[in-house]
This record gives sequence, C-alpha cells and structure tokens, in this order.
Amino acid sequence: MEKEEDTQENENIQEDTTIQEDFESEFEDNTQEMLLLDSNEKKENLKTHNKIRSSLCGTIITLDQGYAKTTLRTTKEMVVDDLGLIHSGFIFGAADFAAVASVNEENVVIIGSRVKFLAPVKLNDLVTYIAEAKFEDSRKREIKVIAHINDIKIFEGIFHAVVLEQHIFKTNIKNAQRNFNQK
Repeated sequence: MEKEEDTQENENIQEDTTIQEDFESEFEDNTQEMLLLDSNEKKENLKTHNKIRSSLCGTIITLDQGYAKTTLRTTKEMVVDDLGLIHSGFIFGAADFAAVASVNEENVVIIGSRVKFLAPVKLNDLVTYIAEAKFEDSRKREIKVIAHINDIKIFEGIFHAVVLEQHIFKTNIKNAQRNFNQK
C-alpha cells in the first residue's frame, strides 16, 4: 500500500513539474512575443535605418525625440576567442544605431565620433544603451551615448551626425567622389 502511495505521489509531483514547465515555457513564449510586438511597434516609429538587423545592432526599447534606449544581447557570432570576448565593433555598431535612433530623421548620417571602451563584454551579456541628442537649429547633431551591463558602464561616446535633405548616395557632396588612383 505504501509503495502504491509513493508511486501516486511521485506521479503527482512529476505531473505538477510538467505543468510548471509548460506554464514557464508558455510564459516565456508569450513574454518574447510581447517584447517582439513592442519592439516592432517602436521600430515602426523609427524613420531611419529601417532594415538594420537588431540581432547585430540592438533593439529599440524606448524612442522619443532626442532620446533612444536600446539593448544588444551578445551572441556567439560576435565572439573573438575561446573565453567569449565580444568584438568591440559590435559594441560600437550598437552605439551608432542608438545614436541615429535618438535623432530619428530619415536621412541622418554619423560623420564622426569619440568613444571609450571602458570594460570588456562577453557572450550572452545584455548591453543597454542610452542615447541623447542635442538638437540645434542647423542640420548637425551631437549625441551622447552611454552603455551599461547591469550597473557597470562599459562604453561612452560622443557621436556627430548630420541630417541630409536626401539619401547620402543621392547627395552631391563636394569632394565625395575623389579619384584615389591619381598620383
């Protein structure tokens, strides 16, 4: 009789565990779907860089005039060594994306930057970027970008951008078509 009760109790525990796992899995799926929908809604409000790959350059969390908050989850495609170090170019690229998102003009182009990498980033880190743009009367913008992993500042930079009337490839910029083959 005791053996039967133990077997029944083990089956109940196993069933409860399965129900809990199913619930957690469904909750995680729903949470991911809600985040994706929320992210897609924010991306719809983005006027620039519409074809950017969020898996490489970050996902918009908050988008307001002169302000953007983005996140980047580091992946194995970004790793440079056996210890899981992330290439700094991905950290910079995500900061660049946060900067243009904060300006949020169709034809915004980054024309310069001064940056500092303050701490290393590893595989599966979630990097959060805050970008704040100073709007001027001219077409030029200065954007401050700071990135954190939890409470640790890992990146800071000042980006300089210009808002063009049309796409940069359609703009006739003086000396943009230099002939580098000349002696």
